[in-house]
Amino acid sequence: MSEGHGVRESSRHRTLLRDQSGHAPVSYLELFFDLVFVFALTQISHLILETMSWQGLAEAAVAFSAVWLAWIYTTWAANWAEPDRLPVRIMLICVMLASLIMAVVLPHAFEDGGLVFALSYVAIQVGRTLFMVYVMHRSEGGNTRNMLRIAIWFMTSAVIWIAGALLAEGWDRLWWWLAALAIEYAGPFALFRVPFLGRSTLEDWSISGHHLAERCALFIIIALGEGIVVTGGTFAEQEFTATNLTAFLIAFSGSVLMWWIYFDTGARRGSDLIEHHSQPGRVARDAYTYLHMPIVIGMIGGAVADEMLLAHPDHHASRALVAFTCGGLSLYLLGVGQFKKGSSLHLRFPLSHLAGLSLFGWLAIYAWLVHVPALLFGSLGVAVLLLVAVWEWFSLHGGWQERLGRWGN
Repeated sequence: MSEGHGVRESSRHRTLLRDQSGHAPVSYLELFFDLVFVFALTQISHLILETMSWQGLAEAAVAFSAVWLAWIYTTWAANWAEPDRLPVRIMLICVMLASLIMAVVLPHAFEDGGLVFALSYVAIQVGRTLFMVYVMHRSEGGNTRNMLRIAIWFMTSAVIWIAGALLAEGWDRLWWWLAALAIEYAGPFALFRVPFLGRSTLEDWSISGHHLAERCALFIIIALGEGIVVTGGTFAEQEFTATNLTAFLIAFSGSVLMWWIYFDTGARRGSDLIEHHSQPGRVARDAYTYLHMPIVIGMIGGAVADEMLLAHPDHHASRALVAFTCGGLSLYLLGVGQFKKGSSLHLRFPLSHLAGLSLFGWLAIYAWLVHVPALLFGSLGVAVLLLVAVWEWFSLHGGWQERLGRWGN
């Protein structure tokens, strides 16, 4: 009896994996790790504002895609590995440092900072995945082959990342890195198939669903926090006038409503779905790894629009302001609506979000054709978000749920 107990204690001491039998809490180190990505999102917003061109938008999209993959794959790793164990803690701190370096050089990634950006990113993805191969290998019943397949996919794309940094710049580098990202985004759909090693299964991706849902919800908070930082920083540099205060209140109201639309029902529904789903790995891949991307991109677009509004609140709405407001918030509503659709009883897109998308389309056409004052335009954008939030709240909390249930809200 004592010998068997000793074997169990030794196995528990040797493994670096979380105990998946219960709730896997978010660690303080994971929250600390997230701070780097507030800075990274701010860098992306500034890159868009400073370039304001199609090439700049494409570069920002590639940079965000890399930042998101670095964060979400590390979140998956921390879902499996125990952050309170020293080797895992050191790994997360190293990833945090590499992510910070990547964020620092992000505005120059398509110029002279390309090699540093690529090497930092490759170090994150390959280094962390090889560490997880080691973690799985030393743990009884560990999922070593799955991690080895993922490592091979990342090592393949790493060659393209580094080649793009060394052999090209500008648009040419953009195409190289798009090819690398295409490989990395295709991996989960291809189940990381590798010759002679086969492919992974959805059962290989058994995770703590509540932990991953909470981590992605926290990234939404990061994106909202980045918008608050931009809004507050810009407002602090301006004179305290009625016009500037109105613009500030519009920007703040938009952030509050985006929080409300996601967290009032979406976050809880998504967490319940993944926690009780028979294939949590599939939900984690589709609803969180991929579907949260347009949500965050839309929020970045909204933050860029807020800074434009705060910079020129007494002007007419520029076409750039119209594009980032209506485009960003439409992308946000589309992503959140699809996310809620997957967790709704009837699997239907929320009617309130569909109405919001339609109104943003009409608002964009109107503001594109007519010279609308910037403050009026910003107020109308906030009014659309308010309509979506109020409509959904009353349909779910105000006694109308049965009558509107057929629409999937």
